Amino acid sequence: MPIERSAAIRIVGIDPGTFSFDLFGMEDDERVLIDEAILTTDVLKRPEILLDRLEALMPLDAVVGPSGYGIPLKKIEDMTDEDIGKMIPLDTQLAVNEGIKQLLIKMKAEGLPVYFTPGVIHLSTVPEYRKWNRFDMGTADKVCCVALGIKDQSERLGIGHNDASFILVEVGYAFTAVMAVKGGRIVDGIGGTDGSVGFIGCGRMDAEIAIRLSPPITQDVVFKGGVRDFAGDDISPEDLVKNTEALKLLGESIEKDVASMIVVVPHPREIVISGRLTNHEPIKDELVRRLAKYGPVTKVAKISKTAKEAACGAYMIGEGLLAGKYRGLVENMGI
Repeated sequence: MPIERSAAIRIVGIDPGTFSFDLFGMEDDERVLIDEAILTTDVLKRPEILLDRLEALMPLDAVVGPSGYGIPLKKIEDMTDEDIGKMIPLDTQLAVNEGIKQLLIKMKAEGLPVYFTPGVIHLSTVPEYRKWNRFDMGTADKVCCVALGIKDQSERLGIGHNDASFILVEVGYAFTAVMAVKGGRIVDGIGGTDGSVGFIGCGRMDAEIAIRLSPPITQDVVFKGGVRDFAGDDISPEDLVKNTEALKLLGESIEKDVASMIVVVPHPREIVISGRLTNHEPIKDELVRRLAKYGPVTKVAKISKTAKEAACGAYMIGEGLLAGKYRGLVENMGI
């Protein structure tokens, strides 16, 4: 989808996380416009806080996200109520969902140049048979993380974007996702609600457990039963070093998903880790120890100082859609 561009490309990417909304933007891939993280609870209380940031940066050529679970590439002016329902469940009062919903409505009303991007399941690079009986194969922000991973690996190893090959482990504050990349394209994925346990989220749920839950079942259930609940206390990620069983739960669960992706990409160049929890050395060390048997393990290099990996990747996708530096990378990904 071609996007009209000005002489100087000004792009901002948004990552709507469970813990924080992160914004990263640049002009002409040289000058940083914004690099910030705002608590998700603050966005829920006052969605205008993000609008204020964006409007202060106008004119902008494109704002990428927030896209929730993702939809095929679409401009906000074409967004329908059905699209909102696809990007986020509308039956809960969760801070992250309400924050995104209110932000989307206000962005459209303000006429901001917002673009929504796909999740893994929307990509034509993933064979249809792998999508059968699946929904969360990796949300739109996880796809953005992969974009950053492709850039990072191609630059570090001196290879083309279409030669990138890795398994990405994205360990966010709430959810963990694992995606397989071959030829610089996502070819499979296990999303945060369908795979490994997360710090907050329960991950893949036994269907026999699901049918025994008291109705009505809402999205709240996926934000429970994670490592934090297993530990039996209101702990922070850095506290996992004191709870070896909880750390084993997280590490082994992630390793199982990575091992399953070896079926799809038998000889990945690397296992790439990213996400808020990988900033904690005990968690990073546990993952490196476990995953090294599947390939060299490396932590993705951000292009920001503050904003998370997904916001960086969202910026890159927007820049590529504007026929900028990352055009080839984005086209190869099938965004």
